[in-house]
Parts: sequence; C-alpha cells; structure tokens
Amino acid sequence: MEETQEDRGTRWLDDQEQENWHAFAYLLSQLPAALEAQMQRDAGFGHFEYLVLSALSGAPGGTLRMSEVAHYTGSTLSRLSNLVSRLEKRGWVTRRPDPDDGRYTLASLTGDGRRATAAAAPAHVAEVRRLVLDPLTRAQQRQLGAAARRILTALQAPCPPAATHRAAPPCPPPSAERGADPA
Repeated sequence: MEETQEDRGTRWLDDQEQENWHAFAYLLSQLPAALEAQMQRDAGFGHFEYLVLSALSGAPGGTLRMSEVAHYTGSTLSRLSNLVSRLEKRGWVTRRPDPDDGRYTLASLTGDGRRATAAAAPAHVAEVRRLVLDPLTRAQQRQLGAAARRILTALQAPCPPAATHRAAPPCPPPSAERGADPA
C-alpha cells in the first residue's frame, strides 16, 4: 500500500489499542442507555433528571447555583434550564435569584424533590454497583477513576465535583498520576 500525504505522521492504533478503543467506545454507548432504562423503569424519570436532583440533594440546604449544577451534570445552562423548568412543574425544584450575586440563579430541592430522589437512589446505586463497580476489583475501581480524570484532562474538561460537594481537586496533569498506573 502506498503511503499518502495524510498517512505521514499519523500514529495508527496497534491491534491492542484498537481492541481497547473499540471496547471503550462500545461501553460509552451502552452504559448511558442502561442507566437511563433503569431510572425510567424504577423511578419514572431519566438519569439526567436524577443527576440534577442528586446534585441538589447533596448540597448544603439542597441549593446550588445553576452553573454549579451544570458543572456537576456536565450540561449546558440552556439544557439544564429546560430540565429544571420541568422539575419545577413537578414541584421538585424551585429557582430564585442568588441574593449574594443577582447574576446567578439558585436551584433548590423541595421536600417532594428530596423524597423523589431518596426513593430513586437505592435502585440507581444497585445498578451502578451491578454494572460498573462490582465487576471490578478495588484496584481496578481506582484505576477507572484515575483513567477517567486523565481523559477529562485531555479533553480540557473540568473534573467532576466531589460527591460530597466539597471543592473538587483540579484534575491533575496527565503525568501526575503515572505512579497510580499498574506496573
């Protein structure tokens, strides 16, 4: 096969890299669909709605700025605003201007929203364990988290906030986690 101008300098995937990439790409299509189906079946609302409700439920006073919720869910403010409008109609979330800075809007979980989140959480956690955590050893779970943070860094995406709503540490540069890689 004759080398073309486009081939020069291209780092093609070797067989192992291609196999790993295909497995990961397929996972990226299958996992969201499985989590969405579980939430719809068991809670009657979607996984994205659950992420929003969960973010608010873990926040002090059940309240976050919309921009913080967007960061937590990896969403745009426009998409989030449309969803929060639907959650407001269900009586699960309210919005109001941030009294500390009127340029921001606060989203707050209502009592009904907290109950809906609490009712959905056990089945969601069980599904996350079944599909993602239980098939892996503890070491593999740590490697999964480290790999995800490294990919987020390569994407120049913000690292997700800590699950406990403490300030999330910044994603380390790719070289910083090399010591965590398996030997």
